[in-house]
Amino acid sequence: MLTSKQRAYLRGIANSYETILIIGKGGMTENVIKQADEALEARELIKGRVLENADISSRESAEAIAEKTRSEVVQVIGSKFVLFRQKKKESQFVLPKSKKKS
Repeated sequence: MLTSKQRAYLRGIANSYETILIIGKGGMTENVIKQADEALEARELIKGRVLENADISSRESAEAIAEKTRSEVVQVIGSKFVLFRQKKKESQFVLPKSKKKS
Protein backbone atom coordinates (compact mmCIF):
# COMPACT_ATOMS: atom_id res chain seq x y z
CA MET A 1 0.00 0.00 0.00
CA LEU A 2 1.38 3.37 -1.01
CA THR A 3 1.49 6.27 1.43
CA SER A 4 0.31 9.74 0.42
CA LYS A 5 3.93 10.90 0.22
CA GLN A 6 4.79 8.03 -2.14
CA ARG A 7 1.70 8.73 -4.28
CA ALA A 8 2.68 12.40 -4.55
CA TYR A 9 6.20 11.40 -5.60
CA LEU A 10 4.89 9.03 -8.28
CA ARG A 11 2.29 11.57 -9.52
CA GLY A 12 5.08 14.08 -10.07
CA ILE A 13 7.06 11.60 -12.14
CA ALA A 14 3.99 10.49 -14.13
CA ASN A 15 3.26 14.08 -15.24
CA SER A 16 5.91 13.83 -17.94
CA TYR A 17 4.89 10.32 -19.06
CA GLU A 18 2.99 9.62 -22.27
CA THR A 19 -0.29 7.73 -22.14
CA ILE A 20 0.47 4.20 -23.31
CA LEU A 21 -2.69 2.29 -22.38
CA ILE A 22 -6.00 3.25 -24.00
CA ILE A 23 -9.37 1.69 -23.22
CA GLY A 24 -11.99 2.21 -25.91
CA LYS A 25 -15.50 1.05 -26.59
CA GLY A 26 -14.36 -2.57 -26.39
CA GLY A 27 -13.93 -2.02 -22.66
CA MET A 28 -11.80 -4.16 -20.39
CA THR A 29 -10.59 -7.03 -22.55
CA GLU A 30 -7.98 -9.66 -21.74
CA ASN A 31 -5.72 -7.93 -24.28
CA VAL A 32 -5.90 -4.65 -22.31
CA ILE A 33 -5.01 -6.49 -19.09
CA LYS A 34 -2.12 -8.24 -20.83
CA GLN A 35 -0.82 -4.95 -22.28
CA ALA A 36 -1.00 -3.30 -18.85
CA ASP A 37 0.79 -6.23 -17.19
CA GLU A 38 3.61 -6.18 -19.77
CA ALA A 39 3.95 -2.40 -19.55
CA LEU A 40 4.10 -2.51 -15.74
CA GLU A 41 6.76 -5.21 -15.92
CA ALA A 42 8.88 -3.09 -18.26
CA ARG A 43 8.23 0.42 -16.87
CA GLU A 44 6.77 0.01 -13.36
CA LEU A 45 4.77 3.27 -13.75
CA ILE A 46 2.24 3.67 -16.57
CA LYS A 47 -0.41 6.15 -17.59
CA GLY A 48 -3.71 5.06 -19.11
CA ARG A 49 -6.75 6.72 -20.58
CA VAL A 50 -10.40 5.74 -21.02
CA LEU A 51 -12.07 7.07 -24.15
CA GLU A 52 -15.49 8.75 -23.95
CA ASN A 53 -17.18 5.94 -25.88
CA ALA A 54 -16.07 3.30 -23.35
CA ASP A 55 -18.76 1.77 -21.14
CA ILE A 56 -16.56 1.90 -18.03
CA SER A 57 -15.30 4.85 -15.98
CA SER A 58 -11.63 5.63 -15.55
CA ARG A 59 -11.84 4.87 -11.80
CA GLU A 60 -13.48 1.47 -12.43
CA SER A 61 -11.00 0.54 -15.14
CA ALA A 62 -7.98 1.63 -13.08
CA GLU A 63 -9.14 -0.41 -10.08
CA ALA A 64 -9.93 -3.46 -12.24
CA ILE A 65 -6.54 -3.37 -13.98
CA ALA A 66 -4.75 -2.81 -10.66
CA GLU A 67 -6.48 -5.82 -9.13
CA LYS A 68 -5.70 -8.12 -12.07
CA THR A 69 -2.08 -6.98 -12.45
CA ARG A 70 -1.28 -6.74 -8.71
CA SER A 71 -0.45 -3.06 -9.08
CA GLU A 72 -1.63 0.08 -7.28
CA VAL A 73 -3.72 3.00 -8.47
CA VAL A 74 -1.64 6.14 -7.98
CA GLN A 75 -4.05 8.68 -9.43
CA VAL A 76 -7.28 9.05 -11.39
CA ILE A 77 -8.09 12.43 -12.91
CA GLY A 78 -10.83 12.79 -15.50
CA SER A 79 -10.31 10.14 -18.16
CA LYS A 80 -6.69 9.41 -17.20
CA PHE A 81 -5.18 7.16 -14.57
CA VAL A 82 -1.73 6.16 -13.33
CA LEU A 83 -0.74 2.67 -12.14
CA PHE A 84 2.41 1.50 -10.34
CA ARG A 85 3.94 -1.91 -9.64
CA GLN A 86 7.46 -1.90 -8.25
CA LYS A 87 9.90 -4.57 -9.36
CA LYS A 88 11.28 -6.82 -6.63
CA LYS A 89 14.82 -6.40 -7.97
CA GLU A 90 16.48 -3.50 -9.76
CA SER A 91 13.61 -1.04 -9.45
CA GLN A 92 14.21 2.34 -11.06
CA PHE A 93 12.12 4.03 -8.35
CA VAL A 94 13.23 4.76 -4.80
CA LEU A 95 10.07 5.59 -2.94
CA PRO A 96 10.15 8.01 0.00
CA LYS A 97 10.04 6.21 3.33
CA SER A 98 7.04 6.64 5.58
CA LYS A 99 7.66 7.97 9.07
CA LYS A 100 6.97 5.44 11.78
CA LYS A 101 5.12 6.54 14.89
CA SER A 102 6.84 5.78 18.21
